[in-house]
Amino acid sequence: MRVIKPVGRDAAVRKYDILSALTAHALASDAQSQRLVLRLTVLITARYNWQRDELITGQKEIARMWCVDERTVKRDMARLRAMGWVIVKRQGARGRVSVLGLDLDRIMIDTRPSWTNIGEDFVQRMTGPEIPSAADNVVPFRRLDMPNQGDGLWRRVCEQLQTEDAAIFDAWFRPMIETGQAEGVLSLTAPSRFHATYLRTHLLSRLQSALRRAEPGMVAVRIEAP
Repeated sequence: MRVIKPVGRDAAVRKYDILSALTAHALASDAQSQRLVLRLTVLITARYNWQRDELITGQKEIARMWCVDERTVKRDMARLRAMGWVIVKRQGARGRVSVLGLDLDRIMIDTRPSWTNIGEDFVQRMTGPEIPSAADNVVPFRRLDMPNQGDGLWRRVCEQLQTEDAAIFDAWFRPMIETGQAEGVLSLTAPSRFHATYLRTHLLSRLQSALRRAEPGMVAVRIEAP
């Protein structure tokens, strides 16, 4: 699956693709999930800043928009954070509301089973190569039994990444080595400077999303070169 970034020349098309994936996913889900995705979609279309990846809206305003009470807003936003779709970029304090963001990569991965309901053209567009293509630019690594991942947190993250996209995992995530954990940050070392730069530029959000799912208390990934 290619990285989705709704900015630049094709921004409008990418935004429609994300909204199409969300709504198709909702229609294929149960009533409770449909309501949750609809509420998120309203927030995206009405208040989300695509350029800055920011959603700055207080619970009172969201409650009015959703036609619910603030307790329902608190509950549903917690569900969206637990899913990894909504992330807290800056916690609210002293009367200021929290600054939220969207993990678009996570959203597209989770909605992928419903893409065929939109059409094969949509699936083909969404499953195009990464930029640059991992298959075209990296010598494939021989499949091993995850020798670098150990038995703890990084192994759990790797298992999730491999399930989501085995080709991307083999090319970019498998060679990474865990070098430590401190204050909610997982430190990894890449096999080369180029490898580290590519991960930071193209795949960091996917990596951080998998980390939060494996261990909600972790907040970031540090990628180092040898």
